[in-house]
Order: sequence, then C-alpha cells, then structure tokens
Amino acid sequence: MGTDAQLKYTRNIGIMAHIDAGKTTTSERILYYTGLTHKMGEVHEGTATMDWMEQEQERGITITSAATTAFWSYDGRKYKINLIDTPGHVDFTVEVERSLRVLDGAIATFCAVGGVEPQSETVWRQADKYEVPRIAYVNKMDRVGCNYLDVVRQIREVLGANPCPIQLPIGAEENFKGVVDLVTMKALYWHDETLGAEYETADIPADMMDEVQEYRDKMLEALAEFDDEFMTKYFDDPESITEDEIKSALRKATLDRTMVPVLCGSSFKNKGVQTLLDAVCAYLPSPADAGEVCGSDVNDPDKVITRKPLFEEPLCALVFKIATDPYVGRLVFFRVYSGQFNAGSQVYNVRTGHKERVSRLFQMHSNRQNPMEVIDTLCSSQNDAIALEAMDFPEPVIGIAVEPKTQNDLDRMAVGLAKLAEEDPTFQVESNEETGQTIIRGMGELHLDIILDRLRREFKVECNAATVREVFKKQTGGHGKFADIECRLEPIDEDFDGSLQFVNEVKGGNIPKEFIPSIEKGFKNAMRSGVLAGFPLQSLKVTILDGSYHPVDSDTLSFELCAMQAYREACRKARPVLLEPMMKLEVVTPEENMGDVIADLNKRRAQVEGMESARSGARIVKASTPLAEMFGYVTALRNITSGRATSTMSFSHYATVATPIAIKVLKEQMGHVELLQ
Repeated sequence: MGTDAQLKYTRNIGIMAHIDAGKTTTSERILYYTGLTHKMGEVHEGTATMDWMEQEQERGITITSAATTAFWSYDGRKYKINLIDTPGHVDFTVEVERSLRVLDGAIATFCAVGGVEPQSETVWRQADKYEVPRIAYVNKMDRVGCNYLDVVRQIREVLGANPCPIQLPIGAEENFKGVVDLVTMKALYWHDETLGAEYETADIPADMMDEVQEYRDKMLEALAEFDDEFMTKYFDDPESITEDEIKSALRKATLDRTMVPVLCGSSFKNKGVQTLLDAVCAYLPSPADAGEVCGSDVNDPDKVITRKPLFEEPLCALVFKIATDPYVGRLVFFRVYSGQFNAGSQVYNVRTGHKERVSRLFQMHSNRQNPMEVIDTLCSSQNDAIALEAMDFPEPVIGIAVEPKTQNDLDRMAVGLAKLAEEDPTFQVESNEETGQTIIRGMGELHLDIILDRLRREFKVECNAATVREVFKKQTGGHGKFADIECRLEPIDEDFDGSLQFVNEVKGGNIPKEFIPSIEKGFKNAMRSGVLAGFPLQSLKVTILDGSYHPVDSDTLSFELCAMQAYREACRKARPVLLEPMMKLEVVTPEENMGDVIADLNKRRAQVEGMESARSGARIVKASTPLAEMFGYVTALRNITSGRATSTMSFSHYATVATPIAIKVLKEQMGHVELLQ
C-alpha cells in the first residue's frame, strides 16, 4: 500500500464522554472485535485493558489517556485506527485536552439514560475548541429508562449541535435487539450477547416502517442542505439516491462539522460496536482529510508556515504527553504531522531550542510497547523548525502539604513528585523554605488522591498529607547591593488576560534595559506569597515610572529584591482582600433526597442557583460553592442519598471571602487581622 493510501485509510480518533457513559467498555469491545484482545476486559471487574493503572481498575474510572492501534476491515479495505480512550472525570480534564489537540476525529459517547450530562458539555466544548469532527454514539440502550431520541434532542438543545440519527433502535431496555440502518434501510439484529461478533441483516419490522421513513426523510432533507447536487436529486427523485451518495454526503457534512451522525447500541451487551467501527471508517477524517497543519517560523514568529501530511515534507510532530514507565523510563507520546524519522535519529526541540536523540520508538497498546524502527508522518533540523500552537492548561485550584513518613522517603518523594509533575501540567509542586513543607497542587481532591496513591505504588514513597501553611518570607539585599525603582501598583485592566500586567514607562535610561526583566521577575515571584497570610495574589498591574542605579553595586538580583520589597510595601497600603476559589457544582439526586441535599449544601456556604427536572424522577441541583467547604463531599453525598446521587464540580471563579471567615483564617495563619480593619 502506498503512503497516500496509508493515510487515506488511517483514523486518529478518541472516545470522549461524561464519566460512566461507558466509553472504556466501548473501547474494550473495539479492541476485541478488531482482534487486539481475545478476552473482553470489564470495567466493573477491574480487567479493562485501556484502564491499565491499578487505580483505574480499582475505582472503575479512566485517569490517563491510553493509546492503542487497531485494524478494521470496512468496504473491502483494511483501516488502521489509532484509538485514545480519555477520562470523563473533571479532575483529569488535562488528559482530554491534550488528546483532543492531536486527534483528527472523535466518538462522543452518551448514556441513553443520563443523556447530555455536565461533563459531556465540557468535553464537547473542548472538541469545538480544536475543531474536531465527531460522530455520536448513544450507549446503554439496554438500561431501564433509556430514550434514544431524547438524547438526540439534548445534543441539539444543550450542546447546540446538529445531530442526525442514521440508526434507530429496535426495542429498548431488556428488549433492545438491534438497530435499523437508515442509510441501507436494513434491520440489524444481535442475538448472542456473550460474543456479539456476528449480527444478521433482515427486513425492517413492519411496525417501525412509519417511524423509519420519517427519520430517513429527515436525514435526506438535512443532507440536501449541505450538498447542492444531493439537493437536486432529493427534490427530483429521492428514491434514486444511492447508498454511496448518502455516505458521501454524510462524510462531507461530518468533516465540515455541520452535522453529527448519531448511532446507538449497548457496548456491555455487545450490540452496535461493529457498526460504530464502520461509521468511524466511513465518516471520520483521515490525516489527509485533516489537511495541513499551521505553525509559526521559529526564526520569525510572525511568519506562518504549514506542513502537509506527506512523507516527503520536513519532519513535524507535537509532543502531547509524557509518562514514566517503571521499566522503560521516560516515555514521550507524540503525533506526527509530516515527514518520517528512524529510531536513533536526532530531532530539534522547538520549546528548548536543543537537539535531542530519540533512542527507541514504540507503537503503544495501552501500557505495552511494540518496538518500531520507523515512525511516519518532531522537526528534523532547526532550519525546518515549525512551532505549533501550544496547549493551554488551567491553573491548579487546590493544594495540600505532604510530608515523608521517614527520612528514607524524602529523596524518593522528591524524585517521584518531579516525574509526576513532568507528566501532568495541571499538577504543580512547590517548596516553602520557611516552613520546610512541600506543597502539591492539582485540579481536585480526587486528582491529588491519585497522585499520593501513585507515589506509594510506583515510587514506593510513604507520605502524609498535612495542613498547608504558607508564610511570607522577608528578603533584604546584602552589602554592595543597590537598586531604586518608583512604581505604581493597581488592579489589572478589565481586558487583560493574565496575572501580572507589567508596564515599563522609564525614560532616559534611568534604569538600564537589562534590569527591567529582573524587576518583572521580582514582582512575579513576590505575587506567589501575598501579604495576607502568605496566600498568592491573583492579579496585579505594575507600572515602572522611574528609578536609578549604581554603576558598580547594581545588578539583576538587586533589582529583583527591590521589586519584591516594593510589592510588600505597596500591598500593605492597598487594603488587600482575601479571595477563595468558587466551584460550579451540579448534583443529580432522587426527588426524595432533595431536601437533605439542599440542607447539606447550605451548611457548606453554597448558593443554590437553580433546580431542574431530569428523567426517571431525578432532580438536578445547580449551585456555586466555595472549594474550601467541599472536601469529602462525594462521601457525604453518598451517605445522604444512599449512593443514589452523583455530582460534578469544576472551577468557576474567585470570590471575596466573607469578613467573619477571613478574620478566622488570618487569625489562624498570622495571629492578627489588622489588614482587614
């Protein structure tokens, strides 16, 4: 097969969904039917192939984005499918973000009972951000309370998408038997739930013909809006439209992201996965369809350059993930956009500006590696270097201090935390020199819990979580140091997006230009420890107005320390206020537990912003709540509702802490509260 054909029959896809929508089970079935595994792993049994971490198998959730390569025969051709199974829990949104950045297409999986749930919206918006074409798969059609067409409605109304059902279910709940294919106008039945590898084609049930004809007409009418040639045929003679013409129009609308084909099935009962694989091959893009990738010239950032998905183009790839393997060492995952290179060759790292040797290449299958000699379509040299758009990751919203249980754990803890921070951009490690504590920060309670668990299992480190205490550290310049700056500190401009807005208005060389970056660095570092109990300052505008220097005693460190001193003095006069992170919370609870759930939220200083009805007698409570009050909430909610309620929480904004609570915090941290007087 030629290189162009290889790309044409390649699919780089991910499975994205809300937690518990069944995406990992769907991945397991895909691996089974494509022949990669000979036994189906089950999430509830802790044997899922794609959930290879011990923590994933124990908790029944996906934490990291596992990658694997499979093959599927469709329409007489063999397709190569590179599959990534991404997490659904909001704490691990970074794994979804970096996966979507390198995918060409995605399967959006929805629960036929739960429909479009809160995290469904989050991952859908992330896919919109990276302009990823997708097909929708409504899973769990065997569950009590399932409603396929209502999920289609939610995709349209809640997500603002344009869903187009290309299948209708035959039966539902325990009577779910198969699907009607609206393209081929055939009924597909699965009878053996154990394997489900074979299905039979039959005529459409007579009692479904009216509904089938209605939705086929809707599909053809929708396709006619996006294809003029198709429209002509549709109005002249709809019966003359062939299967291939429908598939071609569906593919065109999907790649253009103007339509989302919708399928259904029950992955757990082995129904509908083969037709889902067919749809991946038929409608989702190949690397050739995705087209050229754009970036900036490393030597001229204002110059836009492109790379086509061709083997003869210069090498271009994007590193999207770093993992630590206990046997192999540091594993770097990357997506190649153009060119090729051999194991042992050198690549140019645009971020560091250095050349790096790639010792070995592997094709991944979950946590197993298959050695490769050549990877087709990093930059091969600085002359050909292209800087692709970097991924933006959210700042951590929660922090705890960790202490090694023994002295022997100290060094191993430092190494382990450094490696975990390298893997995960939303996990940060800080050291407080005043207290000697190590502070770890992440996206949520579960996120940090997994980090501590990985320290114990992978790095053999026993550590305790401790109470965070950040103390303001005083710094003064030593003998022979001189720096003088005059500055103005104020709130950032409304349209400024960032934490430090730094403006230099020094005229006439009163402060040499080489010292200006040190002043900015001093303010940036100082903001990490605010004047209120050592908590960081969220945003600040600094304007350098004037100053002076000494030709002998002035240096970069002097101006950095001077900036930190200026920050402390100015902040003391500026009447700073204490802020706390506020979270957007959604709780889905049975009607009979509503009162207890609301009462518990009120105790946690939450503001209930709305209540909605859901199917099956459930209610959705939407609230804004301080993160400080939400530790242990999942366990508390489980106890209140006997395990029947679920919750989703994500960062919303920072808000001013109420005065009584602020006084309490400052008394605990500082012993006084004069800055609030």
